[in-house]
Amino acid sequence: MTEEKGIVREQIEGVPEGLCWLSVLSCLLLACCYVGSLYVWRSDLPRDHPAVIKRRFTSVLIVSGLSPLFVWAWREFTAYRTHSPLLALLGIRLEGFISAIVLPLLLTMVLFLGPLIQLSMDCPWSFIDGIRVVLDPCFWTLCLSDMRWLRNQVVAPLTEELVFRACMLPMLVPCAGPTTAIFTCPLFFGVAHFHHVIELLRFRQGTLSGIFLSAVFQFTYTALFGAYTAFIFIRTGHLMGPVLCHSFCNYMGFPAISTALEHPQRPIILSSYLLGVTLFFLLLFPLTDPSYYGVPTPVCTLTSSPSSLCFS
Repeated sequence: MTEEKGIVREQIEGVPEGLCWLSVLSCLLLACCYVGSLYVWRSDLPRDHPAVIKRRFTSVLIVSGLSPLFVWAWREFTAYRTHSPLLALLGIRLEGFISAIVLPLLLTMVLFLGPLIQLSMDCPWSFIDGIRVVLDPCFWTLCLSDMRWLRNQVVAPLTEELVFRACMLPMLVPCAGPTTAIFTCPLFFGVAHFHHVIELLRFRQGTLSGIFLSAVFQFTYTALFGAYTAFIFIRTGHLMGPVLCHSFCNYMGFPAISTALEHPQRPIILSSYLLGVTLFFLLLFPLTDPSYYGVPTPVCTLTSSPSSLCFS
């Protein structure tokens, strides 16, 4: 115990002065660069137009590709000691990779048990038909040729998780600790989504009050989701888990609770919603147990004090 306290004291003393301010400013600058990259192209077309999406792909992929340099520059400027290589800190590593792509996604699907049951009841296809569609190359060809599908299922989840989780958490954890970082990091993610308000106002898609309420709802939802994927990143130390969960949630959208309340099979649907939420909280820590992914996870080696989040 004395030896552990000595190690913690040594880590705390090694935290450079002003580290937290520099970490927050670095995250803010990174968020501004990400959102700003979406608006370097001047266009009168809406955001869902294929030409607009293609241009934004270019700029956002460049910014995301350069985002690890922010972490590298932060580490060099602060001279903060890290025991893991940069790629490992960003969640790009092989240890525990299979667990990282299966367990977090399974956990997220459990949370969406209600919507999944509702979707299966309303879907005109049988289970066998659904399998045939998924295995059909033509289906994936159509998906990959759809710019909106690529944005929502591939580019947005990958770039947002890389920038807002993999790059920001290694800069926030050393000064804030894992728990505080989980709830701080999503604020940048939530604020970054406020740029949708600009487009709604620009194309007059709704009333001013409606747009404002939509923005508040989106900020709350994205902040909560960001906290969840930040939790997964810290517990697993992998980027791929949050990316797959993000893609799945983009596909499912926000649960249609009002539709569930009016559904002919309402008792079954509502019971599945309740069961899914209950199982989610029961499995939240067991399915993200760091022992499945390599203890301690790289980002947890940055904390100046032990955290229960980093251990089984």
